[in-house]
Amino acid sequence: EVQLVESGGGLVQTGGSLRLSCTASGFRFDDYAIGWFRQVPGKEREGVSCISSRADTTYYKDSVKGRFTISNDAAKRTVYLQMNDLKLEDTAIYYCAASILPQCSFSLIPYDYWGQGTQVTVSS
Repeated sequence: EVQLVESGGGLVQTGGSLRLSCTASGFRFDDYAIGWFRQVPGKEREGVSCISSRADTTYYKDSVKGRFTISNDAAKRTVYLQMNDLKLEDTAIYYCAASILPQCSFSLIPYDYWGQGTQVTVSS
């Protein structure tokens, strides 16, 4: 069974940090690019960061560049999103997703598998 399980969300004050984890099972982890997306009620899901299947390329949404860092641990089949200097506008449900395409993108279309999401709430 294919599974992507996110964890690490929570409540944090502005300027604080969280590290999200996305642990995969049921498919060849090394063959898939992994993306992190977020969504707030009433808005479309948007790409935040992604890492290619070989972990040699990463992308970030402009508003999180310099604050968020994506990384992976292939041995643990886990992708991390380190989020520093969090802002109110980072509040959302964060999802990870897996795409068979080697290079990642912020389009939702290539992503075959999705996690259930983890809530991140940033308060003032």
